[in-house]
Amino acid sequence: MSVASSAATAAPATRAEERRVIFASSLGTVFEWYDFYLYATLAPFFAALFFPPGNDTAALLSAFATYAAGFLVRPFGAVFFGRIGDLVGRKYTFLITIVVMGAATASVGLMPTYAQIGIFAPIILVTLRLLQGLALGGEYGGAATYVAEHAPDNRRGYATSWIQTTATLGFFLSLLVIGLCRVNMDTTTFASWGWRVPFLISIILLIFSVYIRLKLNESPVFQRMKAEGKGSKQPLTDSFLRYPNNKFVLLALLGATAGQGVVWYTGQFYALFFLTITLKVDYLTAYTLIAVSLLIGTPFFVFFGWLSDRIGRLKIILAGCAIAALTYFPLFQGLTHYVNPALENYQAQTKITVAATDCNFHIFIFPGTDFTACDRAKDFLTKSGLSFQSVPAVGGQDVVTTIGNTTLNGWNAAAYAEALKASGYPASADKSKINYPMTLLILVIMVLYVTMVYGPIAAYLVELFPTKIRYTSMSLPYHIGNGWFGGMLPLLATAIVAASGNIYQGLWYPIGIAVMTLVVGVLFLKETKNRSLHHE
Repeated sequence: MSVASSAATAAPATRAEERRVIFASSLGTVFEWYDFYLYATLAPFFAALFFPPGNDTAALLSAFATYAAGFLVRPFGAVFFGRIGDLVGRKYTFLITIVVMGAATASVGLMPTYAQIGIFAPIILVTLRLLQGLALGGEYGGAATYVAEHAPDNRRGYATSWIQTTATLGFFLSLLVIGLCRVNMDTTTFASWGWRVPFLISIILLIFSVYIRLKLNESPVFQRMKAEGKGSKQPLTDSFLRYPNNKFVLLALLGATAGQGVVWYTGQFYALFFLTITLKVDYLTAYTLIAVSLLIGTPFFVFFGWLSDRIGRLKIILAGCAIAALTYFPLFQGLTHYVNPALENYQAQTKITVAATDCNFHIFIFPGTDFTACDRAKDFLTKSGLSFQSVPAVGGQDVVTTIGNTTLNGWNAAAYAEALKASGYPASADKSKINYPMTLLILVIMVLYVTMVYGPIAAYLVELFPTKIRYTSMSLPYHIGNGWFGGMLPLLATAIVAASGNIYQGLWYPIGIAVMTLVVGVLFLKETKNRSLHHE
């Protein structure tokens, strides 16, 4: 093929073709995020289904650890599928990823529980979660690269921002399907078999997605590169072992995607878990609040993608990180104030202390795990959504807990429950006392932070790396930033809360990562919006 015809092959797609590519790529990616986030949405519920009984907080941490496992493996999927995408092509690679994701998700809907097969239940669940993570590691980079390589240079932020909506829309779809199941089933039915329905629906979504993606053509930029013989024969080596590309991979991680990841998961998942676990809002009300905030906020992904075509990608991403770090504490304290004022008043008036020396920290629990009296006391308080102060042990006592004017020696679940009840503890949020407009405003603000950091990120990463290693190079920092820094957030934040005894202390994790990203991004990264992919 001549250079002239190669250049023609690489010309940006027509508007009609661009819309078709955006629709087909985005729709399939929405379904893939839906599959991935079903488990995340039901993680607290799965704690009782697939993990050993005995300690609710430890079981919850195990459920979150399994949830995090899917994120931890995503970079490996990025490397594996990214290499295939740079060698073989974008289209066929993300066809494979969506099949793996759909099959793993449907299998979760068919698997037995801990009560049925014991320790094999969490083992199988972790395995399926790892397959989901591998598939998602290859999906996002392929979809973002594919859309970007079809888009004109001055509309790349806008075009790729539609891919950026897919994670939030997938999350919304998971909330919608689970919410419909809960509304139409009683609690016993949902716990028995109803929870399987959202996972089995993924079979239908998988068939539809594969059908649509089979009709797509390879990206024009990739076709030109192959026609001119400029492809990389070893994309892993060229991406991660050759300077300066390896420098940009590291800087993209620390100066863009890590902060973006924690802001994304704080504003959506951690907010949901804070409502349900800490503030004791019923599931349906919490799902509705989060879903409405997502619907209101989602158009801003496209807005900030469009804006990045005009003023640049990096400054919008870093501004989102900065504002989030400055405001998370007052926003979450505001949630407590407007969602469960009775709990806020109770905490202000009731001092709680725990005195002990034999407290352990549990993440994964097993049938033989031993829980001390202190473990059980702190577990009880943490799952009650209460802050407490750890104080020096009292001689001759394994644990001494004070709740207001009541002193409890040793561990006795009934005595602790009675002490809370006697001291006026609100066991659940009163829906009639929730200030819905202010609660929704806070949730929407946090979603807007998400749209700021996430809307322009695909265009920024695509433009940072050359075509021959783009799929591999952009996928790894994205999935480490989202999968490791972001995906570990519910687990690490919950662990920090349990260890510190303060319901807000978990926020120090996303704040610290966001500040790190702000500093690295300002000092070491540059704007990319003026780079052309069609004249490389």
